[in-house]
Amino acid sequence: MSNTHDPDGVRLQKVLARAGVASRRAAEDLIAQGRVQVDGETVREQGRRIDPDTAVVHVDGARVTLRDDQVYLALNKPFGLHSTMSDDMGRPCVGDLLADRVEIMNTAQRLFHVGRLDAETEGLLLLTNDGELGHRLMHPSYEVPKTYLAEIEGKIARDLGRRLRDGIELDDGIARVDSFKLVDAVPGRATVQLVLHEGRKHIVRRMLAEVGHPVQRLVRTHVGTVALGNQRPGKLRPLDRVEVGSLYKAVGL
Repeated sequence: MSNTHDPDGVRLQKVLARAGVASRRAAEDLIAQGRVQVDGETVREQGRRIDPDTAVVHVDGARVTLRDDQVYLALNKPFGLHSTMSDDMGRPCVGDLLADRVEIMNTAQRLFHVGRLDAETEGLLLLTNDGELGHRLMHPSYEVPKTYLAEIEGKIARDLGRRLRDGIELDDGIARVDSFKLVDAVPGRATVQLVLHEGRKHIVRRMLAEVGHPVQRLVRTHVGTVALGNQRPGKLRPLDRVEVGSLYKAVGL
């Protein structure tokens, strides 16, 4: 933990303004109101200086990203793309999408994907070079929820949601969803929304197949509160400050 006052550091209001939190004047107001913490200590002094490379700053309880070399991206992974940065078999992969984006690769250390989506699954995949955040997001103990939309076969029984919440016995143990919702249904097919926080391989597909509803299409729409929205397949976008802060909060950073 760094010293909350570094005489050779940068003024806190300037750091907050540079991080996009607020203008310097508005940042001064945040400090005066006791809404800014540095390394766990509430700071009210306008002249406080910190080292942006080592200090941990929160505003209203949400962590603020201070380092310019840290990158946080959301990718809408299209169908057929493998969740790897390179592929020995020459199959299309996430690394191919980054190869031509020189502006990303020149400003970041080596990026990695946070978790995986199988090749047939579409949707939200996070990319970062923030090792601590990425590790925690992937670790099951932090229980970060992921939301999926699944197009499935078969008529939906009224007790399907209850069965999925109670737990489905798979060959590698019981799996449960946190929530289930029927989004749409036509004869023989339906679209359902599932939220779960574990990440075993093919977990959504295996659970639904076990209860008699093979998945025809699967899209991940959220990781925590970060949403895919109307982002087009194959497109990358940087996460904004609020989204990054929500991920930090979800894993206790």
